[in-house]
Amino acid sequence: MQLATSFSATLPSWLLDDLDALPERLRTDEERMRLVNDLADRNWRAGNGGPFAAIVVDDATGALVSVGVNVVLSSGLTAAHAEVVALSLAQTALGRWDLGAGEASLSLIVNWRPCVQCYGATMWSGVRRLVVAGEGPLLEELTGFDEGPVVGDWAEQFEARGIHVVSGVGREDAVAVYRAYGSSDAVVYNARGSVSSG
Repeated sequence: MQLATSFSATLPSWLLDDLDALPERLRTDEERMRLVNDLADRNWRAGNGGPFAAIVVDDATGALVSVGVNVVLSSGLTAAHAEVVALSLAQTALGRWDLGAGEASLSLIVNWRPCVQCYGATMWSGVRRLVVAGEGPLLEELTGFDEGPVVGDWAEQFEARGIHVVSGVGREDAVAVYRAYGSSDAVVYNARGSVSSG
């Protein structure tokens, strides 16, 4: 077997086709989360991955820096979660790994508290704010996903590292997306050697 030497993930075609139609500026967290919840709902229905989306926004200007959706199924990469995609695309666009360098004040907006993988990715990215629609076990109950062993004081750990956390923005819309996903026959890809259907 030939050893792989690179990997990549890309936004799905439906989102690439719509990039020019996305708002250039999103001034409020509510506007931002409306976009995230809409993208999350469209993503799972298109079959690219789970019902998750994330965006990176410049808080000073409201400029949309990057957009990400979960592309685990379309890429075949378990790391291709919405937060990882959005953060990586922001780092690529800005040409730096530290999204908090200089005077930058960037926010990551995502439709639930980050899973155990995205928790670390967010913490180390340099963003200054994390805005989530909700937190707690409801996501797992509705979708069947395993979010991993996230620590109980997860938000405080972000705050201690200079990342302000805002929770509860657009929560009802996010829950509606998860409920629709959970009642469908979409693939739930928990990595313990098994793949189950919704």
